[in-house]
Amino acid sequence: MPDEILPKSINMTRESEGVYTVTTASGATLTFGRGEGLVSPVELMLAAIAGCSSIDVDMMTSRRAEPERFDVTVTAEQVKNETGNILRDIQAVFDLAFPEGDDGDKARARVTTALHASHERFCTVSRTIEAGVPVSLVEKV
Repeated sequence: MPDEILPKSINMTRESEGVYTVTTASGATLTFGRGEGLVSPVELMLAAIAGCSSIDVDMMTSRRAEPERFDVTVTAEQVKNETGNILRDIQAVFDLAFPEGDDGDKARARVTTALHASHERFCTVSRTIEAGVPVSLVEKV
């Protein structure tokens, strides 16, 4: 079966020094950057991992029961040295609770499978990071 190619893009505009706004193809916007009250690019990447996998896990478990708690914490170590900056040991911890009863039991029984499926197949964000996909920066002046 041939690959299905779905182009993805965002546009980013500098608002002021260290402050940027991303606009998606759907028109959603997000302001980020470096400074007080701003989400940093590294935090955005960690949030993208949490969000991508959460969508997968939520979809696979909430069909059985609505979660009473659905919290995800993503941690990493940022390493800075002479070869450059990188994150290592990225870990997403899912803290989930479902109601008592048969439906809650069915949802709980799906969590491990859902996490595995997200990690191994569905979460484009974490799979791309783990694959080490090349990134190119192109000058247009």
